[in-house]
Amino acid sequence: MLIPEAKRPAVDKALNTAFGTHQLDNITPLTGGLSGAMVFRIRVGGIAYLLRIEGERSYFKDPARWYGCMRTAAEAFLAPRVRYACAEDGVAVVDYIAEQSLMYEYPGTRIDMIAELAQAARALHATPGFPVLTDYLDGMEGVLGQLRASELMRPEALAEMFARYAELAQVYRRLPQDLVSSHNDLNPGNVLYDGSRLWLVDWESAFRADRWVDLATLANFFTKDEAEEEALLRVYFGEAPDAAKRARLFLARQINHVFNGAIFLIGAAGERPEARLRGNRLDAPPYLELHRGLGEGSFAFDAWENRVTYGQARLAAAVENLSGPDCARAIAALAA
Repeated sequence: MLIPEAKRPAVDKALNTAFGTHQLDNITPLTGGLSGAMVFRIRVGGIAYLLRIEGERSYFKDPARWYGCMRTAAEAFLAPRVRYACAEDGVAVVDYIAEQSLMYEYPGTRIDMIAELAQAARALHATPGFPVLTDYLDGMEGVLGQLRASELMRPEALAEMFARYAELAQVYRRLPQDLVSSHNDLNPGNVLYDGSRLWLVDWESAFRADRWVDLATLANFFTKDEAEEEALLRVYFGEAPDAAKRARLFLARQINHVFNGAIFLIGAAGERPEARLRGNRLDAPPYLELHRGLGEGSFAFDAWENRVTYGQARLAAAVENLSGPDCARAIAALAA
């Protein structure tokens, strides 16, 4: 039995409500993601849907919040149609997207792809307001506290990163926030391409946040040079970005690097609590090289060591960028 017996009544209720039957043509477990949820592709009446059963709940993993965000996004035709979602039971059924490779099967140029990503973000940010959950930088402090406590890496290896991030956070807190309905995790696993258009999925991190959170995530995962970054901002804002917008994106991208690096290392530490890395510095290939490897299949997150490497690479990118002249220029541009 693929569905746990304890969850069967809630799943049957979901299927009966959505389709008038709890009989499935077939059910296939799906892998991927770090949420801890159980996800299945099911067929009812010959049509494929996605069934999701939530795992352990927490302050952030609260379907009472993010099911509403998912519904709002679906009503804006940004997320797959929601057939059923019960926060109390922690069960949702949505349309299944037969995914194609965004990086290798998208019919247009990379600039076309980035333009569509920017348009999707702009449409999302214009939807009715998602609920407020936490100040994003306050949430970052909690994440970094977990990284410190994990003891996976020696303090010496993280000392410069923590120092640089503290300076960045001090600057960023002085900037005005522009709160919007934000996905907060627009990584390639959460942006699906069906052969015709893009869909945004996995909404458990969604809440009302600074618009630059999503823009920085898109820039770090999908752009590879200044021209593509410029295209992202130009399409999103509907005009050529000025120095202040470029500077704001630069700083937000470093926060995103730190967040992703910390999340991967915290996860790795949780998997192997006894593990201790010996190095006194962040030592990893450039993160863009790892992204290229992910797309080509030469690098994968299956191996624990690769997840550690990726976490270090994202932190190392932040340290390098925050130590260089571009950081000083960005701060000066925002202070002007």
